[in-house]
Amino acid sequence: MRYSINQISPIGAMPNFCQWATQWRILLAVHGLMAFMVFAYSANWQHWGQDMMRAAQLVGPFLVMSMIVLAGGNRVLQTLHYSTAVVAVLLIELFWAIALHLVAQRYWGLASESMPRMVAVVLLVTALLLFYFHLLAHARSPAVAEARLQALQARIRPHFLFNSITAVLSLIRKSPQRAEVALEDMASLFRQLMADNLDLVPIAKEIELCRQYLDLEQLRLGERLQIEWRIQQMPADALIPPLALQPLLENAVYHGIEPAEHPGVVVIDIYSVRDRLHMILRNPYQSEGSHHGGNKMAVANIRERLFLHFERQAEMVTRVGENTYEVRMSMPYVRGKQ
Repeated sequence: MRYSINQISPIGAMPNFCQWATQWRILLAVHGLMAFMVFAYSANWQHWGQDMMRAAQLVGPFLVMSMIVLAGGNRVLQTLHYSTAVVAVLLIELFWAIALHLVAQRYWGLASESMPRMVAVVLLVTALLLFYFHLLAHARSPAVAEARLQALQARIRPHFLFNSITAVLSLIRKSPQRAEVALEDMASLFRQLMADNLDLVPIAKEIELCRQYLDLEQLRLGERLQIEWRIQQMPADALIPPLALQPLLENAVYHGIEPAEHPGVVVIDIYSVRDRLHMILRNPYQSEGSHHGGNKMAVANIRERLFLHFERQAEMVTRVGENTYEVRMSMPYVRGKQ
C-alpha cells in the first residue's frame, strides 16, 4: 500500500489488487459487461432481470475467488516484469474461465462448443482492464502527481502571505514591537512553507506550524481568538500530508473569528480509531457578512492533495450548522518513526 508520491507505481507496473478502489473498478466493469451480454443474448427482454440474477449467481463467486487470488499474489505480481505479470494474470483468468464454463456446462446445460467463446471474452475483458489500469498509472505517474502537488502548494503560499501581511500591517502603528515579533514569526513560518514537502510529514510538525500561525493571528486578534486543542488521543507517530490543517485554520480565522463581534472558539480535534486517523476542525460561522464570500480554495486544495496521497482511502466532509462550520478529515493511519 503506497502513501508517498515517490512510491507511486511507475508506468508499466501492475495495479495494486489489494486496494479496494481497484477491486471496485473490476467489479463494476465485469458486472456492467455481464448485464450487457445477458440483455443481448436473452431470448425475452422481459426476463432480463431473472437472467441477470442467474448470471450473477454463477459469475459472482468465480469473480470473487479470482480477485482473492490476485490480491493474495499482489506482492509477487509487483516484483515481476510487466509483460510477465500480464501473462500471469491472463493465465489466472484463463483457469477461472475454464472452471466457470465447466460449472455452467453442468448446471446450465451450456454447450461445450461455447468454451472458446467464453475463454476469449474473459481474456479480452482482462486485457482491457489491464490496459485501463495502465492508462490510469500513466495519469498518476510520480512526475504528474509531483507537478500537481507542487502547483497546489504554490497556490497556498500567496494566500498565507497575503493574510500574514494584513495581520502585520494592522499592528505596525498601534504596536510596533508586536509587529516586529509577528514578522519574525512570519519568517519562521515561511521557511517551513517554502520547503518542497511532497511526502507525508509527522503530524507534530503540522501542529507546530499551526501553533505558530495561531500565535501570529493572536497578536492581531487578542482575546477574540480562542483555541481549544483536543489532541490528547492524537497518535504521536502519525504521518499526514503537509499543510493539511494550517490552511483550514486560516479559513476558520477569516470566516469565523474576524467578522464576529464577540470572542470565538476554534476547536481542533485529532484522534485515531483502529487504522484510521481523524482530524476535525470546528469554528464559528456567520451566513451573512463580507467575509462569507472569501477565498474558498483551501478545502478543494486539501481534498485534491489527500486524493493524490491516499486516493479514495481518504475523505473530507464539510458541514454547515446554524452557527458553526465543521471540516472532518479521515485518512489511513500511517505510522512514522518516533
